[in-house]
Amino acid sequence: MTSRISGFYRLAPSERLLAAAEQASIGKEEIDQVERGLSLDQADKMVENVVGMFQVPLGVATNFVIDGREVLIPMATEEPSVIAAASNGARMAREGGGFVTTSTGPVMRAQIQATGIVDPYSARQAILHHKDDLMKMANDKDPMLVRFGGGVKDIEVQVIDSRLGPMVVTHLIVDCRDAMGANAVNTMAEALAPRIEQITGGRVYLRIISNLADLRLARARAVFKAEEIGGHEVVDGILLAAELAQVDPYRAATHNKGIMNGVTAVVLATGNDTRAVEAGAHSYAAIDGRYKSLTRYEKNRDGDLVGSIEMPVAVGLVGGATRVHPVAKTAVKILGVKSADDLSRIIAAVGLCQNFAALRALASEGIQRGHMSLHAKNVAVQAGAKCDMIEIVAARMAAERRISVDRAVELMAELNDKAKGNT
Repeated sequence: MTSRISGFYRLAPSERLLAAAEQASIGKEEIDQVERGLSLDQADKMVENVVGMFQVPLGVATNFVIDGREVLIPMATEEPSVIAAASNGARMAREGGGFVTTSTGPVMRAQIQATGIVDPYSARQAILHHKDDLMKMANDKDPMLVRFGGGVKDIEVQVIDSRLGPMVVTHLIVDCRDAMGANAVNTMAEALAPRIEQITGGRVYLRIISNLADLRLARARAVFKAEEIGGHEVVDGILLAAELAQVDPYRAATHNKGIMNGVTAVVLATGNDTRAVEAGAHSYAAIDGRYKSLTRYEKNRDGDLVGSIEMPVAVGLVGGATRVHPVAKTAVKILGVKSADDLSRIIAAVGLCQNFAALRALASEGIQRGHMSLHAKNVAVQAGAKCDMIEIVAARMAAERRISVDRAVELMAELNDKAKGNT
């Protein structure tokens, strides 16, 4: 298999699907599922009060090498240039060996909030005294998870001061294996709530997962050769742009949004919870009290750019839409992942790649050039252009840097007049 498919972007959508299917060993049934998408009947079983479908384009980013493996990346996104940028960034990373990833494993936290306790520090000690019993009680709620090597691995207890008085908050540390984990850890927390009340003499209110998944981190790094990305001046420009995101939250917000362009697209394509991953990423970016970048960039001894990322990625392969949505199932198969941990590391690599591509554009030709040329196609369609005229009108608007529906209408009129004059 190779993720380097020459001229992939020039193919028709059906041809792209066949090319990707061939590389990823996808059969006719999966091809048909992608083309059909989610049915209204399937959607009605997934969420409440279904009235229709809201579709998002599904594309495939090419050129990725992750941990020495060629990987095609399914991405669901409505934003122009995201998939093209990821593919281009991945191509530039290939000369440096592609992306290398690690992770801390699929561990999540559940919180149990006990209030109205007159001796909170003594209550904390009492909970820890009963830790083994509490862990057993929680694990008894999900013997299947325990059988696969997961379950509660530890319990932590914090006393948190608030304007409404002290709160004793118990954290269940749960290995979720190939699940995202919300259902499992929430069930465990619910089960322990009455026992926590008995031990502390307080009253439990919240008992729910935390989406700040600081024990479920995915990491990726890559070397981008200076000659591949435009030279040493571009390397220095990227370093300066990345540094601003470390010290200025206004820049960091946009910088991290660029990371999430790639991350969220893969999370959505695989049927995972985009809001959970986004909440975890942004809260982790501010974990030390100051919001900053999730990526780091440095220059190695050869003058090449080295990029790295560390972020929470709470995703699963069992439960939720991943096992229900037919396109999500096929997306997982295209990725070739065998565990939730594998998926999280791929997502981190895509996030780093997406961020690098954006920074390189900012440090060289500017972000608007590629983005607006793709945006021009949408504007041409809005103006009523069809077939070959879409490309012609979009190219003219991009060259003029005048991208608007009014200009598209003018160009269409000019082209139609010219065509009439030639007949």
